[in-house]
This record gives sequence, structure tokens and C-alpha cells, in this order.
Amino acid sequence: MKNTQNVTIKGTKDGLTLHLDDTCSYEELKKELDRKLANTSKAQEEDRLLTVKVKVGNRYLSHGQQEELKDLIRQKRNLLVDVIETNVMTIAEAEELRQENEIVSVARIVRSGQVLEITGDLLLIGDVNPGGTVKASGNVFVMGSLKGIAHAGCNGNEQAVIGASSMKPSQLRIAGCISRAPDQLPNEDGKAMECAYISEDQQIVIDRLQTLMKIRPNLTRFEGGR
Repeated sequence: MKNTQNVTIKGTKDGLTLHLDDTCSYEELKKELDRKLANTSKAQEEDRLLTVKVKVGNRYLSHGQQEELKDLIRQKRNLLVDVIETNVMTIAEAEELRQENEIVSVARIVRSGQVLEITGDLLLIGDVNPGGTVKASGNVFVMGSLKGIAHAGCNGNEQAVIGASSMKPSQLRIAGCISRAPDQLPNEDGKAMECAYISEDQQIVIDRLQTLMKIRPNLTRFEGGR
């Protein structure tokens, strides 16, 4: 009989981290987790809410199993699951992640009444005419004139940005934020690309493209990112 613990509980300054063994059966795991959490709950005298990070290693958990573990942990009066981390994903999840991180290049003009929508980052080589719309779950970059509607982060990504060689949109959208183009734009001479992003006060701001290196340093897939 192995002596390895299936559940290891470690306290951190932010709450608890649960390390769950990925070699035992799921039912064994649940039983030991329930028992150890019960003991932990009794030992906790304070009433403050503790956040819990769950690490399951190389074990795949279905959506139903994740919810089951969350419910089991929630039953302890001062525990709340923050995240469940696993090294394993399904083929469908891997494909979705690939699409979300893919840069899709399209060479065309988006005319009035047309909608171009992609998953991932959009690099449009062409114009977006008035009445045309471009949408992407990631960033939107238009190597041309943007005179229609651009919607970046359409699945809720507030870190997404919009860039254009000529930024004269009828409307800009990033995640749930909407902004009409101002009467005057920073780049009146049309010689430099501009970008739009959500500021700290949840407003869409238009600035020079070089600003992205400071406010979005994680845009490392584009030259100039750090």
C-alpha cells in the first residue's frame, strides 16, 4: 500500500493551495479531499473567506468533475475556489487556444454592409469603408484606412487593441466598451499609425501606435513588444 498523500494542503498569504495527486482514482481523491478539508475547516478559527487554488497536475477533469470539486470545497464555510489548474486539455480546447492566439492575415476591402469576423488577431491589408465592420476575438490591425466599425476583443478581452494606418472610424469597440471617433484625432497628418485601447478608467483612448509598447508590453508577437 502506498503512503503517498493524495491531497496536500499548503497555506499561502493569499489563501490555500491544494495539490491533488494525478495517479490515484478520482473517487479516492474526493474522499481524501473531503476528509482533509473537514479537518482544515475545524482548525480555522477566523471567519474570513479564504481563496483556494487547486492544482491537479496531469489529471484531466471534465467540466462536471471540476464543478463537483468546487462544490465540495464550497461546502466548507470559509473556502472559495479561485482557479483549478491542470496540465491537460482536450483536442477541442487546444484547437480553441490555437485559434485564439493565431494571427489571421486578410487582404481585401471591407465595403459597406460587409462584416469580417475572425477568431484570434486580425491583420487586415486593406481598407474598412464606411458601413463596413471588422471583428476579432483578439487585436485588430488595419494596414489601410479604417472608416467603418472595428470591434476588438469581441469575446470580452479588455486587453485587446485596435490599430490602423489611417484611424477615422465611425465607431470603435473593445470588449464591452464603445466609442465614437472624436472630431480630432492625434494623427491629423496621417503619417503614423494610431491605436485604440481601454484606459484605466474604462474609456477607449486613441494614441500613437508606439504607445502600445508601454501600455501593452505583452504584445510580444509583434516586433517591438517586450
